[in-house]
Amino acid sequence: MNPTLINPGRIGRVVLGAGDYWKGFHELLFYSLRRLGALGKPPVRLVFLKQVYFTGIEALGAVTVIATLTGIVITTQITSLVGQNIALTAQIMLWTVVRELGPLLSAIVIIARSSSATASELASMKIRGEIDSLRLMGIAPGDYLAVPRIAGITLSVVAVTFYFQMTAIVMGYAFAAIMGFMPFVKSITGVISTLSMTEVLVSLLKAFVFGLVISITSCYYGLRASGTVTAIPRAATGAVMRNLLTIFLLDGIITYAFFV
Repeated sequence: MNPTLINPGRIGRVVLGAGDYWKGFHELLFYSLRRLGALGKPPVRLVFLKQVYFTGIEALGAVTVIATLTGIVITTQITSLVGQNIALTAQIMLWTVVRELGPLLSAIVIIARSSSATASELASMKIRGEIDSLRLMGIAPGDYLAVPRIAGITLSVVAVTFYFQMTAIVMGYAFAAIMGFMPFVKSITGVISTLSMTEVLVSLLKAFVFGLVISITSCYYGLRASGTVTAIPRAATGAVMRNLLTIFLLDGIITYAFFV
């Protein structure tokens, strides 16, 4: 490799940027854990409920379509390979939908919808001076802006992941039954009998971790924005890209830790 192609300055900026991100991430994480009691205040609780509605409920339409198509594609592919082997089909469905695709695809949908929106919203408030106005009114910006968003997005990711998994499995087997591949009731019973508590808990752990990462990263990029309005799209882009890279990394780590 040509040494002139290596830019030490760029490498240094990347390292410093990653260090600043993880420092800010942990500060927001511990702050939110300490200040969860702020959700008991009516204004903060209202922000929390609005975040749950936007991130969770309003995402159900897109999640339903993606989960249905995912379940149909996976079921069709499995039955074309193994035939009407209900036990093996159930095992592969659990491996693909519950262990991997459910948490990952749900997180990607939330990142596409809520991560960019949250980062943009907070960046806009920061640039317009609204956060400074909150301080002048004696309102802690972290309690009012970060805590309810982190809690709302995290809860929504867990709920959306569970919904995605159930929808993908049920709709996949429903399609298989309509096409005459295998009976619906026996297929669902096979999934239930094959499903282990470890797979359920690991899946929910992934969803919880992904939710924390998505929410904290989005708030971090939004709250650190400064300068002109061009910082708003930069904050949104930075949050989305960092979230995508992080959840794929964490997905591999968690899967390796529990299933390899």
